Amino acid sequence: MIKRILSLLWGLFLFALGIVLTVQSNLGTAPWDVLHLGLTNYLPLTLGQVSQLTGILVIGVSWVLGVKPGWGSFANMYFIGLFIDLIMAVGWIPMVNHWLLQLAMLFMGIWLIGWATFFYLSAAFGAGPRDSLMVAVVRKIGWPVWKIRTILETSVTAIGYFLGGPVGVGTIIIAFTLGPSIQWAFSIMRKRAQDINHDPLIFRGRQSASSNKLEQRS
Repeated sequence: MIKRILSLLWGLFLFALGIVLTVQSNLGTAPWDVLHLGLTNYLPLTLGQVSQLTGILVIGVSWVLGVKPGWGSFANMYFIGLFIDLIMAVGWIPMVNHWLLQLAMLFMGIWLIGWATFFYLSAAFGAGPRDSLMVAVVRKIGWPVWKIRTILETSVTAIGYFLGGPVGVGTIIIAFTLGPSIQWAFSIMRKRAQDINHDPLIFRGRQSASSNKLEQRS
């Protein structure tokens, strides 16, 4: 259990570090971070706090739609936001303007998020809030995972953009490379995300085999 908790926390820290790197690359951020940064223009909150607020709202919506949260959902919501604020507060990663440094920082962030996803999913405490929302919507509508994910991320990007969030070439690069980065990390470790038997520890309930398979695929 201790090993799993450490894997979870390490993964969430790397995830936060990856997010900060993509933000500070000044090339545009991932869809949900476009929304988070857009909201910081209107709320007296930090990026990490907005991430936490959005996370708890997404958990609530997912729960209403039938996907019960677990420890992994709450840990993802709380610690990633906390680590983002801590990293930005100490000023480890300055914003850069030279295109070569910007690209290097962006791809380093994407690489770290790939490994972060491996570590926190390998802890087997369940998916994060946003993946849980995707699963919930897929169950309700019945559309393919890729279509629901595309609609959700396009929607939050559009909302974030109109709120003043940073959309740029980095947003497009992340959209096309984050999935392969996660897959690469799992391949290096000779594991498959769909083979992880998640144990949410709380809110246990009977789920159909098809529902469990869908959660593993997401």
